Amino acid sequence: MKHKAGGVTRRKFLAAAAVAPLILPARVLGRGGAVAPSERLQVASIGIGGRGTYDLGVALHEPDVQFVAVCDVNRERRERAKATVDEQYNNKDCAAYIDFREVLARPDIDAIIMAPGDRWHTSMAVLAMRAGKDVFSEKPSTMCIAEGQTLVATARRLGRIFQVGTQRRSEANFVFADELARTGRLGKLHTLKAHTLPFEMKHDLLPEQPVPAKSDLDWDMWLGPAPWRPYNKGYLGGCGAWLNYYDFGTGVAGWCSHTICQCQGVIDADATSAVEYEYPNNATAEGFTARYANGVKLVLAVGDFKNLGLWHGSCGVRYEGSEGWVSCADGYAGPEVSNPALLAERQKLLAAYQERERRVLNHMRDFLDSVRSRRQTVATAEIAHRSMSTCHAINLSMLLKRNLKYDPVKEEFPGDAEANRLRSRATREPWEV
Repeated sequence: MKHKAGGVTRRKFLAAAAVAPLILPARVLGRGGAVAPSERLQVASIGIGGRGTYDLGVALHEPDVQFVAVCDVNRERRERAKATVDEQYNNKDCAAYIDFREVLARPDIDAIIMAPGDRWHTSMAVLAMRAGKDVFSEKPSTMCIAEGQTLVATARRLGRIFQVGTQRRSEANFVFADELARTGRLGKLHTLKAHTLPFEMKHDLLPEQPVPAKSDLDWDMWLGPAPWRPYNKGYLGGCGAWLNYYDFGTGVAGWCSHTICQCQGVIDADATSAVEYEYPNNATAEGFTARYANGVKLVLAVGDFKNLGLWHGSCGVRYEGSEGWVSCADGYAGPEVSNPALLAERQKLLAAYQERERRVLNHMRDFLDSVRSRRQTVATAEIAHRSMSTCHAINLSMLLKRNLKYDPVKEEFPGDAEANRLRSRATREPWEV
């Protein structure tokens, strides 16, 4: 199964980004509070919608970071981001681009923080790594299993640092819940429950509308690797209206790229995926069950954040073992547990985790530290790919309306030609990677 290599033009990607060498960033020295300009990491932000604005704001206040460029196909977002950076540095030096290839071609940029739409994540990350940049990419990291293979192979071959934005891997509440499970305090784990929104992957198209001026919105670049579709502002609605369309979104992965990533981490499954997928005979994926080779089952819970009875908040997870359970979600004071005595171990377990893993409880900082040290991040391309493979297999089971078996070593559905064909998607030229 190949993921076609192709010609990303714009003068062959501005002469292959000046033939980017595999070297450490020029500013890999310098730590501490006040960081000299010569020692700061030169960073650019690409894709500055809601999540991109958040990521920009987080990294902008790190003392060893200097934002030198922002890029978005939407003029309003692009100008707003430039104004934010210029205000932070009290100058007008931040460059603003429409075409991200111009950003990647700059030899002075060390790292890219990217949050475009899902359809762009793999192609843009791969091109950035080929241009010699380290990458912080928002989730979901891939649109299909084949893209994940390409992402992992590129990061490995080029020795680039990659962090996917599954930030709960670095948040204290979730790390504490994970440690309760990992250290045996819940007994032998048997069931993992993960929050998701209702499954929806529409194949219909919205009616064509007049395309905005290219300077206001570059529609062709917005589509990127996705199939050509006529412009309709409905795709651009609040909370990413495009998410529910097969061409642009990733089905259950909208939430499960977070929650399944958490679940796989606590059962030491970061280098694998679930092997059996049981179609729930409904249209939402409620109760969808996947099983891992170690016998642990993963169950999806669909619905309102507050009314599931499993956790309180969004992006919830619940780990159930022979001796107890823990659940954790956003927007709640802390994990909920079967035995309140478990909560007394919070600081002890968090301290032990940080000493053992040498990690900060800050996802962006973990990425920046890895750019400097060249140590792998807490949410690598491999971790992203393996959890997304589980998500993609769930999507395929829902689309095909039947059970599936998956071999995570061969990365195929044994004896299932129909499912195997869906491990990859067509990519619109010139964005094949």
